[in-house]
Amino acid sequence: MSAITNFFIRVIPQHGLSNLIYKITRIRKPWFKNWAINTFVKRFNVDMSLAVQPKAEAYKDFNSFFTRPLREGARPICKQGICSPVDGTISQIGRINVNTLLQAKNHNYDLTALLGGSATLANNFIDGYFCCIYLSPRDYHRIHMPIDGSLREMTYVPGKLYSVNTYTAETVPNLFAVNERVLNIFDTDHGPMAVIQVGAINVGSMETVWHGMITPPYGKEMTTWHYDEQTISLKRGDEMGRFNMGSTVILLFAKDAIEWNGSLSATDTVVMGQCLSN
Repeated sequence: MSAITNFFIRVIPQHGLSNLIYKITRIRKPWFKNWAINTFVKRFNVDMSLAVQPKAEAYKDFNSFFTRPLREGARPICKQGICSPVDGTISQIGRINVNTLLQAKNHNYDLTALLGGSATLANNFIDGYFCCIYLSPRDYHRIHMPIDGSLREMTYVPGKLYSVNTYTAETVPNLFAVNERVLNIFDTDHGPMAVIQVGAINVGSMETVWHGMITPPYGKEMTTWHYDEQTISLKRGDEMGRFNMGSTVILLFAKDAIEWNGSLSATDTVVMGQCLSN
């Protein structure tokens, strides 16, 4: 069965299917979007009491529901340390071994490759710290700042759109370094910080609050935006982006910049605003 599954996740038209999902999730026919939202809520046991708007009928389309804001106070933001940027499940957390990150048992991937092949960027995080958080369909899908920071640059890296669940993490080599992604590099009081949005199958689009929608269209060339002359500063807990459909966020910090909370490990569930560090 695994061989068959591996074959299909490699041959399906990833970008074409994601484009289709993008269009479907923006259908505004009341009967369709209400059915889709209510079915999804029931299937994934979504707690709508946390949302600003708990009624399916109030959302103009499925994507508006999927990226719904939470009511005030639903996610308290920790005052010290590094906040979780999202709701999700920790895939891996720990130290970067020189230039290597742990993807899953017996699977590693390269820091430089993750950062679009930029050795200059990678040098910021050699022997540093990383945390990879997977957002399941039922999770809140807005991304928030782990700490105060000023945006230095953003890079779109084209790539595959493999699923990023546990199975693919354990079977697809270099998964996070081959999938489409957006690298957001900030300067903080803890040194450089990367907040990386990793795309996946059915992720209709990725966006940031300062740029808006980045995908679609799905590009074929790596593109970097520099913000040296434009001050974009965000506070701890501020929204910085979102996934229109779900995926993964990877945090990177420099050597000796922080220390993760030793009680956290792979498969632990976290919520946005929860403290991840000591």
